[in-house]
Amino acid sequence: MTDVPTVPAAARRDLAEESGRPAAAETTSLRAVVAVDLDERLCRRIEELEPRIDLIRDHSLYRPMRGPADWSGDPEHVRSPEERSAYEEMIDSAEALFGLPDVDPSQLARTVAANPRLRWVHATAAGGGAQVKAADLPREALASIAFTSSAGVHGDTLAEFALFGVLAGAKDLPRLQAQQREHRWTQRWEMRQIDEMTVLVVGLGGIGSSVAEKLDALGATVVGTSRSGRPVDGVDRIVDVADLPSAAAEADAVVVTLPGTAATEGLVGRDVLDAIKPGATVVNVGRGTVIDEDALVAALDDGRVGFAALDVFAVEPLPEDSPLWDHPHVLVSPHTAALNRAEEERIAKMFAENARRLLDGEPMRSRVDTMEFY
Repeated sequence: MTDVPTVPAAARRDLAEESGRPAAAETTSLRAVVAVDLDERLCRRIEELEPRIDLIRDHSLYRPMRGPADWSGDPEHVRSPEERSAYEEMIDSAEALFGLPDVDPSQLARTVAANPRLRWVHATAAGGGAQVKAADLPREALASIAFTSSAGVHGDTLAEFALFGVLAGAKDLPRLQAQQREHRWTQRWEMRQIDEMTVLVVGLGGIGSSVAEKLDALGATVVGTSRSGRPVDGVDRIVDVADLPSAAAEADAVVVTLPGTAATEGLVGRDVLDAIKPGATVVNVGRGTVIDEDALVAALDDGRVGFAALDVFAVEPLPEDSPLWDHPHVLVSPHTAALNRAEEERIAKMFAENARRLLDGEPMRSRVDTMEFY
């Protein structure tokens, strides 16, 4: 551990006036505890970016990562009773947490009950709202603690998978693979071109905006849904979610980027898939619950959907008896499209920026709505 310098209040006021942002009212430091296995280099990076953070960590107490961004760590790793006690004592001393303890909602509930000083929790998952919901916290805790997620840090990586899925559908990847397996050389056929396609992006948040940008760069006509209705770069037309069926009828491909909430469950259902343009491609990089999988299988079977590239599923791991596994027009990705070594650094930087915002009294990024847990 290194000593963390504290910026005197007068100096902070001067700096704030120079930068044009308000100074923090009284708080000169923030005791933040790292609850998951974050590399020491990135811990030091957080301290460099926001020196008012008193960043507490003990790498001997974490479940070690098995690969990049494996925040929950090795499930085979078991703490001794002494280590468990030390870990919980460290967690329960926090004003802020980097990550849910062991990425376990029940452990979040335990520390919230044990620690009245806790004022901010940052979830390392983009879908951190679902983790907070699963903790079943009392309403007073949801009102007094700020919860943020890592939404936005995966935008470009997921957008690349979405683009890959749209391209795979346009170029008949299943047919190419089947003919290669069979060593069968057929007559040539015409493949679709992205710049001749209309793509419906369901959800224009951080991921959807990145998807739209990449598709627009390739010349696609992009239609998108947005709760705010605000213009988004690269999107030719924004439609209301209530108009999804009519929008789907125009689309050569549909890309789903929405989170899993009560409002989005089954949103892309039979009405949308019945209306979809014959042979269209469906890509999901949001949450599996947004698509009605039974309706999707039916649409794949009768050809209304020509190809589906799915990184997420309603139940994960995907059950062995799911018809999606063996469907000839489905590409199954085991929720791995977002995984990238740079994710850890992006989240560390996001945490430091949100700490600055908290200390300076500014709105925090990716704040979880604790009514919809989005």
